Amino acid sequence: MKDNKAQLSIINKYFQEDPVRAAHTIETMSAEEAVEIIKGLPITVATKAIGLIDDGIASEILKKLPRSVFIKIAEHLPPPKAASIFLRLDQELRQSLIELLDEKRKKAITDILVYPQDSIGRIMSLDFIAFHDDVKVKDAIGKIRDLAQRGTASSYVYVINPENRLIGVLNMRDMMLSNGDSALHTVMRSNVFTVNCFADREKVANEFSQRRFFAAPVTDQEGRLLGVVRAEQLIGQAQEEMAEDIQKIFGVAADEKAFSPISFSLRTRLPWLHVNLLTAFMAAMVVAAFEDLIAKITVLAVFLPVVAGQGGNAGAQSLAIVMRGIVMREIPAQKVKSLILKETWIGIVNGLTIGLVTGLVAWIWQGNPMLGVVIGLGMLVNLTVAGFAGAMIPITLKAAGFDPAQSSNIILTTITDVMGFFAFLGFAVVFQRYLI
Repeated sequence: MKDNKAQLSIINKYFQEDPVRAAHTIETMSAEEAVEIIKGLPITVATKAIGLIDDGIASEILKKLPRSVFIKIAEHLPPPKAASIFLRLDQELRQSLIELLDEKRKKAITDILVYPQDSIGRIMSLDFIAFHDDVKVKDAIGKIRDLAQRGTASSYVYVINPENRLIGVLNMRDMMLSNGDSALHTVMRSNVFTVNCFADREKVANEFSQRRFFAAPVTDQEGRLLGVVRAEQLIGQAQEEMAEDIQKIFGVAADEKAFSPISFSLRTRLPWLHVNLLTAFMAAMVVAAFEDLIAKITVLAVFLPVVAGQGGNAGAQSLAIVMRGIVMREIPAQKVKSLILKETWIGIVNGLTIGLVTGLVAWIWQGNPMLGVVIGLGMLVNLTVAGFAGAMIPITLKAAGFDPAQSSNIILTTITDVMGFFAFLGFAVVFQRYLI
């Protein structure tokens, strides 16, 4: 017992003096040895050690720790690090461990773990080997040999820095010919092609076909190594998703096939047709409210599609930018207001420019300058609303826990149609004596 206490005291002192070197030494040990060391450390030191260890090795250690020790460590790890470690566990174990955490920590980790539907993060493999740059060549070779004997093989071996950022890839021939006491950063190859975890699969598949790679490392926004993606799997996924995307554009379920049962096809298509019908009736009700005015000034009907079309297009531009920002997690909470304000200002400038052009065209075409003023003002209001709504809708849906990709466009179209018609015809009422 005294020997164990003395040994743990030495290890604890080692971690206190040089935590990075100590943590990276653990990476070369067996999982069982590493677990025993982590269990014997104070929680603050153990948490710091896990934070410095490669995520794949850290996941093997964490899942073998007593649950009481695991919870204490997991609740003190930064959410990005914890999420990256959890990502390397199989789904059932991952979920069971996350459920042990408090609600705030659970939500912070889960939000990071959820990758967009068509992103590389959804299909990347967690089966890879990585070492920190200060690990010795002989220790890395020993670990690779041990993993190979256990049936864990990998085409590439990567090198990461203390922040887990990918900085190089190892060539086995270079390692075998180098001094065993050399650090890995002296023998690694630093020119590494990487793939962002949020990148679209189809674009990455095209990149693979041009470069003729059969695998590539996947990193996050800050260059941290998360996994690997293999060309064979990626190209197969891309072909399937291209077909699904075509179906989604036309309001058809992604899992509907050419010979799906009629009942299934009707069940997936009819709800969206009803939603579109409802939005169309809402726009029609606005037009109906000005029926008498349109009967007296029939030329107004000619410009209704122009107002609706421009509002829809302008809103779709804002929507696309904000949706990308949500997917790529480029919109921190403190910048939401500034983003909405920016898109609104863009809508105002677009409205002034397009409104002026449209007004001049209407004046020249119909010979009535006031008609140009009416449609110009209507366009200004609609494009301003379109910019605001295009930014606000997906952010609000995301905050409320809904999928912004599935319903944002329908809501946006409704708002731009209704507000566009109302603004244009409302101004026509105000200036109607100059239009007749």
